[in-house]
Amino acid sequence: MRGTFLIFYVQEDRTRHGILVYEWLLKHARGLGLKGGSAVKAIAGFGRHGLIHADHFIELAGDLPVEVSFMASDEEADRLLASIGSEGLSVFYVRIPAECGVLNPEAHP
Repeated sequence: MRGTFLIFYVQEDRTRHGILVYEWLLKHARGLGLKGGSAVKAIAGFGRHGLIHADHFIELAGDLPVEVSFMASDEEADRLLASIGSEGLSVFYVRIPAECGVLNPEAHP
């Protein structure tokens, strides 16, 4: 399948409607019919404000970047971006044309 790889970058402790933004993005995309998504917490990073956030043993969790990614058809990606925009959520994203597939789909681990 050819489609779109969408990546959103959010702060770990940021919330929307009382839930973490990365969880909200996953639930919202599932509600729109996307087939899957992942959220991965970084160990360090910086964003548009230039502040470096890093995971250290003595620091409390909460300000690390989280990458939320989806592989979707172009139409699904358009629908997700439009829906997030209509919610008024400000979030940085990357949209990349991509190809995906499953090798040996009949085989099971």
